[in-house]
Amino acid sequence: MKPGYKKIERMNATARIIHWTNVISMIVAVITGLYIAHPYYQTFIADPAVDKYVMAWNRWGHFIVAIIFDVTSIVIFYLAFATRFLKVKPYKKDIPNQSNIKQFFEVFLNLVTLNKRKKFDSSYLDSFNAVYFTIFHLLLVWMLLTGLQLYVHGLASGLSSIGEWWPWMLHFITDWTIPVSGWLIGAGPTASIMDVRISHHYTMWWIIAWVVFHIYYQVWRSIFWKEGDINIVVGGGKYVKIKEGDKEA
Repeated sequence: MKPGYKKIERMNATARIIHWTNVISMIVAVITGLYIAHPYYQTFIADPAVDKYVMAWNRWGHFIVAIIFDVTSIVIFYLAFATRFLKVKPYKKDIPNQSNIKQFFEVFLNLVTLNKRKKFDSSYLDSFNAVYFTIFHLLLVWMLLTGLQLYVHGLASGLSSIGEWWPWMLHFITDWTIPVSGWLIGAGPTASIMDVRISHHYTMWWIIAWVVFHIYYQVWRSIFWKEGDINIVVGGGKYVKIKEGDKEA
């Protein structure tokens, strides 16, 4: 360790496993989702016997990674609220109090001034990143709900291999996404399942844009702050300068 620095633990092994599981799941979800919307690699498959199963396998893979997202989201929610899993609770940083609002704008100014102004402690989660990740989780929840509505729409008979309760429950939970999608797309009272499909597709691009900035910002912080932020999702921690009165770790 570089003299004058101490290591701060930010993500334990469980959090890092969940993070990289979600990364892989998201890549699979985007690839299969784009194929479902437009079979872009169908022309490369010459064998008709294989060709007819490609869409089915893509839909299956898309559904499986969606389930993984559901499970990891529930786990993260539980760990964030019900345990001491995180030293700084993200939801506490989302509260619009004076301290959080001030920190949010200080972090933002730090970014736009290329680290020429840094008047906040970057050791732990800040309000800017907390709000940014909250936006991601809201997009992800909407993606999952609209995806389930598209899935249950395919069960037109109201039956499933595990009984009638499953389609009924999905309709009960997600049917409201049709009028909301219509409002978002601008269809108004003529909203249909197509608006849900369009909303689902647009949300994917918003999530991709979110990921692009997220990666950029992590690299940016690692370069400008020189605290090894990029190591958080690999080794679990970062390194911050030891302040006067602190003991070196």
